Amino acid sequence: MGQPQPAHEASNLEDRKARAKAWFETLQTDLIARFEALEDAASLPLFKGAAGRFEKTPWQRGDGSQDLGGGTMAVLRGRLFEKVGVHVSCVYGEFAPEFARTIPGADKSGGRFWASGISLIAHMHSPKAPAVHMNTRMLVTSESWFGGGADLTPLLAYQRDQNFSDAQDFHAALKLTCDRHAGVDYAAMKKHCDDYFYLPHRDEPRGIGGIFYDRYNTGDWEADFAFTQDVGRSFADIYPQIVRRRMAESWSDAEREEQLVRRGRYVEFNLLYDRGTTFGLKTGGNVASILSSMPPVVKWP
Repeated sequence: MGQPQPAHEASNLEDRKARAKAWFETLQTDLIARFEALEDAASLPLFKGAAGRFEKTPWQRGDGSQDLGGGTMAVLRGRLFEKVGVHVSCVYGEFAPEFARTIPGADKSGGRFWASGISLIAHMHSPKAPAVHMNTRMLVTSESWFGGGADLTPLLAYQRDQNFSDAQDFHAALKLTCDRHAGVDYAAMKKHCDDYFYLPHRDEPRGIGGIFYDRYNTGDWEADFAFTQDVGRSFADIYPQIVRRRMAESWSDAEREEQLVRRGRYVEFNLLYDRGTTFGLKTGGNVASILSSMPPVVKWP
């Protein structure tokens, strides 16, 4: 096992874990309220039926014989959102030996880890409103770091132009977020996102990008935590603005068909390349929560 930490360092780390976990839960509550407000605003004739509400489902990791953490799934299926999930988790224990070798610091922690975070994915009925993904997290082995980001996936060809207003506004909001924090390199995080959310077997990006950062530890935990919080707040502001802009636009059967085909790229990326999916499955996470990122309806030509 790893060397025991001095008492004051261990206490400080426990406080940081508690603060990070509490923040992710607070952000989940905020996002649920904002997305339910969007459901309320979606009106006839495009959107029919009652406004959807999130259904929360707590889950525990493992078989219940020991405390390994867990989380809360929150899923909405409504008249505007075909499916949106906003999930929080806090899990801990030991990595499987072969997986531990891929995680920084796990060799010195005896394979023990702690991880907490929030993950969001939204798929809309309307092909005019883009799909979106956001997650932020804190992970601890013998080291600790933050990671996450947000990326936008328009599903119609003309909206995937970087000069389209949705793309410009999304990128501008994330750049402003980065610029508010000394030392945060927006250009590097944007490139990391572009490189990560890429489908090499198709030689194409999944969407129009955003920012992505991983194993982020500048040596100033408070600054890193403040930045991670700001990413969540900025996302909670900009994405609903984009949805409200598009939600009143009508769409054709051909545009719905294009949306369903493009959703296939989401499935391919998440199953073939997504490290978050791999991490969740390798650490005994909740399968329903992990795979809730999948679109509810999808087609391959």
